[in-house]
Amino acid sequence: MRFMHIADVHLGAAPDHGYVWAKDRGRELWDSFRRCIADANEKKADLLLIAGDLFHRQPEVRELKEVNYLFSTLEKTVVVLIAGNHDYIAPGSPYLNYPWNENVVCLFSPECERVRLPELKTEIYGFSYHQQEITAPLYDEIAAERSDYFKILLAHGGDARHIPINREKMTDAGFDYIALGHIHRPQVFIRNLAMYAGAMEPIDCNDIGPHGYIIGDVQRKKVRLSFVETAQRQYRREIVPVTEEDAVFSVREKIARMVREKGSQDTYRITLTGERHPQFRPDVKEYLKCGRILDIEDQTVPAFHPEELKRQYRGQLIGDYIESFGDGPKNLTEKKALAYGLEALLYSGK
Repeated sequence: MRFMHIADVHLGAAPDHGYVWAKDRGRELWDSFRRCIADANEKKADLLLIAGDLFHRQPEVRELKEVNYLFSTLEKTVVVLIAGNHDYIAPGSPYLNYPWNENVVCLFSPECERVRLPELKTEIYGFSYHQQEITAPLYDEIAAERSDYFKILLAHGGDARHIPINREKMTDAGFDYIALGHIHRPQVFIRNLAMYAGAMEPIDCNDIGPHGYIIGDVQRKKVRLSFVETAQRQYRREIVPVTEEDAVFSVREKIARMVREKGSQDTYRITLTGERHPQFRPDVKEYLKCGRILDIEDQTVPAFHPEELKRQYRGQLIGDYIESFGDGPKNLTEKKALAYGLEALLYSGK
């Protein structure tokens, strides 16, 4: 038996709202989901597990029609899904009365349900959110029934406001695989047992790193897992060093070169570090033109040579200020205080 495990697709989200490239980002989420369905056919997946937050909010009927059509194109795959904290089952939710295809199983109850698939010798447990936050550790009370079926738990949560999870209890609950959603970075939660698939496409600037879905191949109740990267772009946090020799356009070229080398399709948050010439100021607005850049944080400090300045200004305010630091700054905070103080004293009137 082969399954695909996805989560946190967030259809309907609008990442990077307000930026010039944002108009394409919402469509990319749909494109990624459509490719996932095509992959399920190509890889001959028996199961498509969706561990919550297929939508970013309450879905509209027109969106359910699009999703249901894509599900109808699956040649042999059974879809099993739950609702997460974003697309929770609200009163009157279109989720509830929608006429899903016969290959779609929705575990939309607030209580744990079980679906048995005899042709796959597999059973799947799960329940859905009916409110945005659930602080009770509901998964602590769920255990698989004894059988020779391959047993899967479909779950969403893992933090204080969204069903906190006890690793020990989950480990001992008798499942053969636990398909987790809610955390957007793919990661192992319990080795050889529980995985967060992560968001299929990065949704915000904290979703750094690769994104995609998990494939599981099951033989004799043992599962071999692999991660398939599919995201069209990544969010990246990068540091660009600045030196005393740099000027506005040399720093611009450093940033542009970094974007070209790392990937111009990706989205960046950049931090400028190092010691710059005291009379040079980084031009952040200019640097934002170098690519898909969300923001640039300037952590540079002016480069001074305190011993030379102390000799030059001995007995004057500047010399006294340097001497107030004793043998020199003891930490980064004192180093910045010395640099910014000297900058003010030397150049504030110029």
